[in-house]
Formats: sequence, C-alpha cells, structure tokens
Amino acid sequence: MLKRFVFSFAAVMNLLLLDQVVKEFAVRRLKGEPAVPVIPNLFNLGYVENRGMAWGLMQGYVWPLAIFACLAIIVLVWKRRAIFPAGAVGTIAELLLHAGILGNLIDRLARGCVVDMFDFYWGVRHFPCFNLADTFITIAAGLLIMMGFAESWREKRLHKQKDRARHGQA
Repeated sequence: MLKRFVFSFAAVMNLLLLDQVVKEFAVRRLKGEPAVPVIPNLFNLGYVENRGMAWGLMQGYVWPLAIFACLAIIVLVWKRRAIFPAGAVGTIAELLLHAGILGNLIDRLARGCVVDMFDFYWGVRHFPCFNLADTFITIAAGLLIMMGFAESWREKRLHKQKDRARHGQA
C-alpha cells in the first residue's frame, strides 16, 4: 500500500512538474509575443490566459473553478475504488486526472488564470488553446470511457455465453 502511494505520488508530481515547466516556458518566452509556428497551417505555440475553463466557458469564475477543482480531488481520492478500475490503465487514468486537475488548480491559485499554449488550427478555424494539464485530463477521460465500453462489451459477451450454455448450445 505504501509502495503504491509513493509511486503514485511521484508520478503525479513528475507530471505536475512537467506541466508547470511548460507553462513557465510559455510565460517567459511566449507572453506578449506573436504565436510561433511549429507546423505551418496546423500548430502554433502561443500564449493565452484562460480565466475560465474548457473552451473559454465560465470566464472570470477563477475562484469557483478553483473550489470545484479542490472538491473534485477530494471526491476522486475518497471514491477512487468506485471511479477507477483496477489495473494499470485505471491507475494511469487516475494519475493523469490528478496531475491535470492539480496543474490547472496551481495556475488558478498562483496566477489567477490558467496558462494555455498549444494552438491547433486549420485555415482560420482554431481549436481552443490548451496546455499539458488539459491533455492529461482529456487522456484520463478517454481511458475511463474506453474502459467503460470494454467492461460493457465484456458483460454482454459473458451474458451471451451464459445464455448459450443455459440453452445447451456450444
């Protein structure tokens, strides 16, 4: 149990450090500067201060969003066995989600905004700018969704096998 906690803590801290280093780079090198093309017509590094949440929703609600993040972390720790499936993928999803929430929470508390820097676009259409913490949260959500589908498929397959066995089919 202690070994798992130490591993999990170290993993979250390393992901959090990576997120904060990238954000500090954005603050020092990109703030007040024009976006830097990385892949022309697809991807720039830019600087955006987001005082809301995903896709710019709830702009100006920094403190309510910070309180929500704190409550989310508490619930995720308290109900972790019910939320995260056992096994490596569930653990990865848990660690990514914790690191992502904490990374953006640190920004809200320390800077009053979340620093975003990854700007993907096609022509004049831009995907909302995001950061590593957002990426961690998105990957974690994707893993949890995929695991939910996998569990559902597994249950359906098991149910079909039981039906066949009950009816004497091979």
